[in-house]
Amino acid sequence: MMFVRSLGDGAELRPLEPFQAPEFFAHIERGREFIGRHIAFADAAKDLEHARKLLQSYADKAASDTGRIYGIWLDDKLVGGVLFRVMDIPQGRAEVGCWLEPAAVGKGLVTRAATVLIDWAIRDRGVHRVEWLVSTENATSIAVARRLGMTKDGVLRSHYPHRGVRQNLEVWSVLAPEWEA
Repeated sequence: MMFVRSLGDGAELRPLEPFQAPEFFAHIERGREFIGRHIAFADAAKDLEHARKLLQSYADKAASDTGRIYGIWLDDKLVGGVLFRVMDIPQGRAEVGCWLEPAAVGKGLVTRAATVLIDWAIRDRGVHRVEWLVSTENATSIAVARRLGMTKDGVLRSHYPHRGVRQNLEVWSVLAPEWEA
């Protein structure tokens, strides 16, 4: 049976699976421009088939223990999510990411959901370093990294193209001893 984790205030964290592609795609459609301002995630789910493929890629990552994806439901409506874009358990490193549609912003959902993921990675899986990679233009996501107690490691200048513009990428992280403290 699929787990459900309460995030409080009518919000829940649940695994996001390929069979949920129609719901996931409808959610991405609602937030496509907002979500896509800073991350390629929305562009990758450009239609139902690609949304299903994206979720299947995370099902495959879960099966190989190299990634995971979870949806955030608010009052039983999918409004965003968090994921382990990368999990390298042998190296003790994982990268957490997130997205939200506009209606769900400002409620603390990502901070609460990311806390669940980081707790699990560090306490249950023995991950030593959890990373948060974010465009220097994405002030909202940078604020989440700060709320999670992460440290800004630095900026990778002109690191990747997004929608035709090269982006600077901030690297934030929290180490297991810092998280436990």
